[in-house]
Amino acid sequence: MDRLRKAALLTRLIEGLCSKGDWCGETHVQKTTFFVQELLGVPLGFQFILYKHGPFSFGLRDELTALRADGLLELEPRTYGAQLVPTKQCGYIQGLYPKTMAKYERSIGFVVENLGGKRVVELERLGTAFFVSNRLEEGKAVYIRANKVTELKPHIPTEKARDAVREVDRIVSAAIAEKQAAISAGEHGGVRIMRTEQRRQ
Repeated sequence: MDRLRKAALLTRLIEGLCSKGDWCGETHVQKTTFFVQELLGVPLGFQFILYKHGPFSFGLRDELTALRADGLLELEPRTYGAQLVPTKQCGYIQGLYPKTMAKYERSIGFVVENLGGKRVVELERLGTAFFVSNRLEEGKAVYIRANKVTELKPHIPTEKARDAVREVDRIVSAAIAEKQAAISAGEHGGVRIMRTEQRRQ
């Protein structure tokens, strides 16, 4: 995917996150972009690693900096940090690619609906739980995946890790239903879902 199309999708995601909560910082964008790309299959092309506070992409950080330099994002100071705010120019960029926006609008909307408005600490837990479920312990029981989360992030209590894994499973199940709804509606854009059928509590 070329950079302008990527910019159009990222700014649409950020617009959605801003509409769901009173603050949208880089952490919100990092974690939700991970779900957009890895769960919903939107081909943004970022490489994510498990970093200090969950999934993180240095390439995405660079892209957000570039979007600010291009005048598509602004930093709005807040008491607890700086918020990323899309500018009016985002509408122009998004308008250049109506097919791309229509193709992935539903996927972005799904992530905004399920993750928008959550606190940073919640996003860290969910992002880490999804990283573990999708890449390290796919198909394993909840307690196995939760134990892996706490092994990687000892500051996350075991019960909170289990809650996060269960919530990720709920989100994945909802994404599968979303895929079926998109197919029924005749939409193409694909929701690439990790396999969950064999999971057991």
